[in-house]
Amino acid sequence: MLRDYGPAKTTFERVSKMLPGNSEVPCALGLIAQREGNWYQSIAYYEQALVLDPRNLELLMDAAWTYTMLLQFPAALKLYDRALDIKPNDPDIMAAKASLYQAQGNLQEAARLLSQISAQTPSSDTVLIKINQLRLERNYSEAIRLLQTRLTQSHFASEAWKGLAQVDLALMNRLAGDTAGAKVTAEEARNTLEKLCRDQPDNAFAVARLSQIYAVMGQKDSALNAAQRAIMLLRRVKDRVSGPTLEENLAIIQTICGGNGRAISTLSQLLQTPYQTWPWNYNSTPITPALLRLDPI
Repeated sequence: MLRDYGPAKTTFERVSKMLPGNSEVPCALGLIAQREGNWYQSIAYYEQALVLDPRNLELLMDAAWTYTMLLQFPAALKLYDRALDIKPNDPDIMAAKASLYQAQGNLQEAARLLSQISAQTPSSDTVLIKINQLRLERNYSEAIRLLQTRLTQSHFASEAWKGLAQVDLALMNRLAGDTAGAKVTAEEARNTLEKLCRDQPDNAFAVARLSQIYAVMGQKDSALNAAQRAIMLLRRVKDRVSGPTLEENLAIIQTICGGNGRAISTLSQLLQTPYQTWPWNYNSTPITPALLRLDPI
């Protein structure tokens, strides 16, 4: 991704005059506005696109996620409900909706929506939302069983996705008090992710995930250095959507490594920052006070 937003915006503004009824153009402009940190302009573009194409599932999901980044959960829930009206009982939509209830501390409603998610569910993001639920419930044994089954049975899209599952399993073993199991899985994950980082040295998210495995292994200096390097690779000034999730990752690493004071400073800023987190960051929405209360990390 070049992140050259100015020329991209100019191009799509030209296209919008040529194709005034095309919903993909305001959607693209909404994405660009997000990356520049113009959140409410992004919302306006998405609403414009939905007027043009109200039953477009991808549009509904993207708009819902934009409201989620702004922590406007009622508006996001309405959009997910519209999506479920079009595609009832879709596991990915239901999981996305469940993540909003997790963020608000309503684990009972989230669990209801995630009840059909299993190790055989195709979407890795959706499975990770279920893993997050089990972690928030302190149901480590079920999370470990699900992750072990997935690692045994799944054909991962890439080694990166396999590495992500290994990191989750190592962390869950650690939370469950299985130090030996955590170490074995962590070493497997480290081998996977170190190779990925050698092959893709500018992949900030791979470096961030590697920092997590170093933290689980107790390699504090390596963990903190990798977390800082991930931030350097993708600063929030370059990308207002994805940049802050790497700062959230640093707070996770600081917490695991015992640097609570520094983590609190980082988290205090993030509570005021719209951004897109990823399920591999141990939550599926930006952090909220409810998640900070519930999360064992």
